[in-house]
Amino acid sequence: MSAETRKKILFDLDDTLLDFRTAERNSIRRTFEAFGIPADEAVLRRYSEINLGCWQRLELGTMTRDEVLVGRFELLFREMGLDLPARPVQDCYEALLESGHYFIPGAPELLEELYPKYDLYLISNGNLVTQERRLESAGIAPYFKGIFISELIGANKPSKAFFDACFAAVPGFRREDAVIVGDSLSSDIRGGMNAGVRTCWFNPDGARSDGDVRPDYEFRSLGELPALLEEIFKE
Repeated sequence: MSAETRKKILFDLDDTLLDFRTAERNSIRRTFEAFGIPADEAVLRRYSEINLGCWQRLELGTMTRDEVLVGRFELLFREMGLDLPARPVQDCYEALLESGHYFIPGAPELLEELYPKYDLYLISNGNLVTQERRLESAGIAPYFKGIFISELIGANKPSKAFFDACFAAVPGFRREDAVIVGDSLSSDIRGGMNAGVRTCWFNPDGARSDGDVRPDYEFRSLGELPALLEEIFKE
């Protein structure tokens, strides 16, 4: 099979291959401890909620990336009644987040199994420097034919512009020969719908796909994906 006729799998990174939730939690706790900010369960949970909301606004185009990065801390500190500058906290957090990685269970084995059979690509809205350093730490960059990060593309998932730019960089790309794999309904699955590419929703928590965002396929553990891909490309 030539390179142009091989099937293409476009993977999200955070909470699909790398465990961002664990990395976020550990980095936020250490950051808050360094600044003397309470880091109990309620505070950590509230930060995660605010952070998710900010990134969703980025996807909608109502916040810029810098507004997300600093604004999530400003919103939290305002709720907590803390008079603290957000930028130093953000800088500390990003430095800690970049310093290591955690895998979703089965991720290294999955990439090892898929690499000989498919052309693998990475699609991420994460910060460029942070993602580059986490990929270096994880050692998985060599599995991918291309790594597309929105900060370089100039558009964010789920916009069609982001995916069109990715597809243009893939030799011989055909939508019918590709699948997008990710955990986010608002980013990965809606992005696939916008781009006209089939989607596989990684849903380890068994969440419901309510509303107008409907994945073509769904799986609960990474170990299920190879067999699912075989079925998809038989259709």
